Amino acid sequence: MKKIIGILFFFSAACLIKAQQAYDWQNYTDMKNVAAIAASGNQIWAASSGGAFLYNAVSDSFKTFHKTDGLTDNSLTAVTIDKYGKIWFGSSNGAINVFDPSTNSFRAILDIYNSDQSSKQINELQAAGDTIIASTDFGISLIDPVNLVFYDTFFKFGNFPSNTPVNSTFKSGLIYSATQAGVAIQKIGSINLSAPESWNVYSTSDGLQSNTINKIALYNNALIAATSNGLSVFNGTIWQNFISNFNNTNVGDIVSSGDTLFILSQNKIFSYSNGNLKNIFNSATSLTKLAYSNSLGLVAAGSTGIIIVENSSHNNFFAPNGPYVNQFPSLAVDNSGNLWSASGRDITGQGFYKYDGKSWKNFNTSNTSQLPTNFYHVVFAAPDNTVYFGNWGSGFIKVSNSKVENFSTSNSGMTGIQSAPQFLVISGFGYDSKNDLWVLDYGAVDKNNLAVLTPDSTWYHFSIPAAQGQYFDQNFNLAIDQYDTKWFSSYYSGLTGLFFFNENKTFNNPNDDVSGYLSTSDGLNSNSISSVVVDQRGDVWVGTNAGVNIITNTGGIFDGGKSSLIITSIFSLRQQIVTCMAVDPINDKWIGTNQGLVLVNSDGTSVLSEYTTANSPLLSNNITSIAVDPNSGTVYVGTDAGLTSFKTSAVKPVDSFTKLFVYPSPFVIKDGAVNNLTIDGLISNSEIKIISITGKLINDFQSPGGRIANWNGRDSNGNLVNTGVYLIVAFDKDGTNVTTSKVAVLRK
Repeated sequence: MKKIIGILFFFSAACLIKAQQAYDWQNYTDMKNVAAIAASGNQIWAASSGGAFLYNAVSDSFKTFHKTDGLTDNSLTAVTIDKYGKIWFGSSNGAINVFDPSTNSFRAILDIYNSDQSSKQINELQAAGDTIIASTDFGISLIDPVNLVFYDTFFKFGNFPSNTPVNSTFKSGLIYSATQAGVAIQKIGSINLSAPESWNVYSTSDGLQSNTINKIALYNNALIAATSNGLSVFNGTIWQNFISNFNNTNVGDIVSSGDTLFILSQNKIFSYSNGNLKNIFNSATSLTKLAYSNSLGLVAAGSTGIIIVENSSHNNFFAPNGPYVNQFPSLAVDNSGNLWSASGRDITGQGFYKYDGKSWKNFNTSNTSQLPTNFYHVVFAAPDNTVYFGNWGSGFIKVSNSKVENFSTSNSGMTGIQSAPQFLVISGFGYDSKNDLWVLDYGAVDKNNLAVLTPDSTWYHFSIPAAQGQYFDQNFNLAIDQYDTKWFSSYYSGLTGLFFFNENKTFNNPNDDVSGYLSTSDGLNSNSISSVVVDQRGDVWVGTNAGVNIITNTGGIFDGGKSSLIITSIFSLRQQIVTCMAVDPINDKWIGTNQGLVLVNSDGTSVLSEYTTANSPLLSNNITSIAVDPNSGTVYVGTDAGLTSFKTSAVKPVDSFTKLFVYPSPFVIKDGAVNNLTIDGLISNSEIKIISITGKLINDFQSPGGRIANWNGRDSNGNLVNTGVYLIVAFDKDGTNVTTSKVAVLRK
């Protein structure tokens, strides 16, 4: 009889299960895409799509700033330096962050962020004496740099439409503004700038080359406008063409220094002085902004970093070390603690990256000749530290000791998709109990969607009996359980759902193969499956666009097929769009969704923690991948805006007791404070007793299951203990494996 049970779980705020503490948060982003720069002395401050950074030309060093350092948002669009030496950053969502180098801290200004404006981007920040001018997607705001309060905001300029986006503004007696509708200039003597009539406005009817004004600046006492169609100069009444060489071209930025005007036009930079125009720099990539300092000269920013245009030791654009792009579709951690990441499918792929805990190394076709393309979208780290990457169209690679080996249709026996048999997409990997490598084919024209490579380099190929001879593709999410059953999802029309397959340890005998196909008719929440993982009990967790299912009794497939499986649903995650999942060393589950990160306990009965961009340094609520380092308790979370990591107490237990490490010591406790003693060095499921120096039992509890447990300084009745020395005794269930330590407790 089929045992399909729908169990409804609920989460109670009064639940006594203790959540893991997440600490030591870090962000990792690609900072090459620089939107704005500010240069002062030998320093360059940059606002990028991945946060902020400071480059010091004297030490040739970088300092980076993310949400974990105090930024409200990482998608930065503007930067300036005020008269007090504070650095102002504007973002695409309207948040403004002010960094004080003297205190190494940020303060946030959220007036625009919290406003009801439909588009809130800060396009430019300029310091003008005791005023910061913010050019935004809806107008101009004036801010007090001391008190961080708004003086005023202007939404309407002359007959321009209300909330016209403003690209750039400067103040020199009057306020001059470059907008998407033309140029707006404060009228002489006007005081109430909120009144539209306080502004003179100019458009193409007044001689401007275009109504889209990117920048406005003074050069040799003349007002110059950089437009999307060339340069214009103001004679006090009308605008006229300026430097005809730029007619019909987009001039993105201009900067004036002495008698020289620097001009950014498309991917080129020019200098104009005494009537002479000179091309001084050509870029192969997109340019965005210019800046100038007396110490460094002209500096440029673009999609590949920053560059000091003249007299620099850097011949190319440069940026802080980081992942090549902010794309993390698949993550894996090897046994040495290295994080590996794929980058993307098809043309979105940019190779793959490795993070060793200190720096990033990026691999792509430009620096790794063995790679056929950059389209690596899935990664798997094997127990022997070999790492495999699946390619979108060219098979897969094996990375071992810096050696790269390619596998394609020519040397694997695998076939590609039906419409192009040589186009081999590998979408999953796994090791079985005999260290055989199993490989999932996205869509094999010969219908052998699973292949195995044995340690002696022999290939075997398998079709899935449950498919009943049908061709099917769009296979993803390979996972292997303790019975060596292979589980994977399919999106193929008519076969959308979950497959399982077991060859029964006979590679050459298809007659004893066991397989099945599961869908909503069998109890799954949805046929749209995004993630499949096997937990430490051997249960199969299935993430869908309608929550999570747990499949138990997986060994029963050998006797009763799919009818023996027990499928349950986690009530607390119902209707959540699950994007990815990972299991940690104490069997808790990290669940990625399109609304943030969720931690549930081992059986899914309780939600332990929830993290979003609002309550944590997560860079986006759209979680794309998760990986756990069991040896350090580090959780890596990939998002569509960058990578975040944090540490937890869920660390792989030691095999046997050697020595307990307890800290901090002394352990200071006091009423109203949340404080924990860390007990490190435990075996799996250790029993722990806290004993006074006189031998009295104070408290006893079981570890969460990993290497680390915590004590909150309280006795079994929940009362804080007194000052003194306490023994920590840890032992296994049989009491045959015992170790001790002690700690001094100071109660205040």
